[in-house]
Amino acid sequence: MLDLIVRNANLPTGDTGQDIAVKDGLIAEVAPGIDAEAAETIDAAGHLVTPPFVDSHFHMDATLSLGLPRLNESGTLLEGIALWGELKPHLTVDALKERALALCRWSIAKGTLAIRSHVDICDDRLLAVEALLEVRETVKDHIDLQLVAFPQDGYLRSPTARENLKRALDKGVDVVGGIPHFERTMAEGAESVRLLCEVAAERGLMVDMHCDETDDPLSRHIESLSYQTQRLGLQGRVTGSHLTSMHSMDNYYVSKLLPLMAEAGVHAVANPLINITIQGRHDSYPKRRGMTRVKELLAQGINVSFGHDCVMDPWYPLGSHDMMEVAHMGLHVAQMTGVEEQKACFAAVTANGAKTLALEGYGLSPGCKADMVILQAGDVLEALRLRPARLTVIRRGRIIAETPPVESRLKVLGNEAIDFMKK
Repeated sequence: MLDLIVRNANLPTGDTGQDIAVKDGLIAEVAPGIDAEAAETIDAAGHLVTPPFVDSHFHMDATLSLGLPRLNESGTLLEGIALWGELKPHLTVDALKERALALCRWSIAKGTLAIRSHVDICDDRLLAVEALLEVRETVKDHIDLQLVAFPQDGYLRSPTARENLKRALDKGVDVVGGIPHFERTMAEGAESVRLLCEVAAERGLMVDMHCDETDDPLSRHIESLSYQTQRLGLQGRVTGSHLTSMHSMDNYYVSKLLPLMAEAGVHAVANPLINITIQGRHDSYPKRRGMTRVKELLAQGINVSFGHDCVMDPWYPLGSHDMMEVAHMGLHVAQMTGVEEQKACFAAVTANGAKTLALEGYGLSPGCKADMVILQAGDVLEALRLRPARLTVIRRGRIIAETPPVESRLKVLGNEAIDFMKK
């Protein structure tokens, strides 16, 4: 007997009326009308069933710290970094864990079951590292949590960052991070890229750098990152996050840069909610959008995924860790409203994110892990339009979250229920 069958599901591929059979935490079969018994049956009733959402870029150590010790009145990246510096001396492991676990509960309810979180290693106590390693262990049955050793104050600029990064990796942090545009000079930024990639190569780890998170078109550390990726044979293991300077670069340089990134197999992560909020702060009018060139990156064959980046922290006062909100903003900012473009934005918070994180067994094919989300929408385009309720969240074939269907009833014009999925 099967453990679970999800019947009458619509899939992101466009296939409809599909049944998904689950045995021993894995997907055993996907087909219409599977003739089998199961311990539990869920009728998806023609709703969209998708693999779980993936947040490719987040800061769990800072999440839900809004107002501590004060608010970011300018809304700028640099004031946010300064604010985080003011808060760090007052951090405790217990407070960090409490906020992170609260965020994880939000994530599960929203169907976000894979998160790559950068964790600041420039505090010599490594409290955030200790706290998030414990959180990773606590949530491992529900969320795939990857941790990035992130030298927030600069790998070369911060006097103890080199040793702290090594200590963090020794403790079990998964990925090597960096922030080359925050070093003292462009040359030191490039040098930090080289050194950090060498650390990753020596340890057999992935790399994910905050890269060129600026409006400066001359911030070109993604070029260095692509070069070091090829030099050290790290193809497919390296991610450039943010890449917002690309929005300000001239087209000629970008026409050279994108093939270099594609050749190196570098992943790109855009953070639509934060990029559109933080960037362009020095502009009057016309104002730059700030988000990287998502369409052009995709057209070059580069894997692009989206991150939420922040939720109620020194950089962003909003958010509920809903990756559908991220995709919704992304398609607007990138002007990706064509049918296939919208589907690409959905992939940026699902399948493309799984590629960025190198998740094993992700998807809805036989043999994949039985992780899935049933949304109150009929297909991907409706899901993007409505950002609907996550009716059921399933992990390894077990229901871990449910939300009742949302229904509005009018008291006028016939007192009928409104179905927002119909035009």
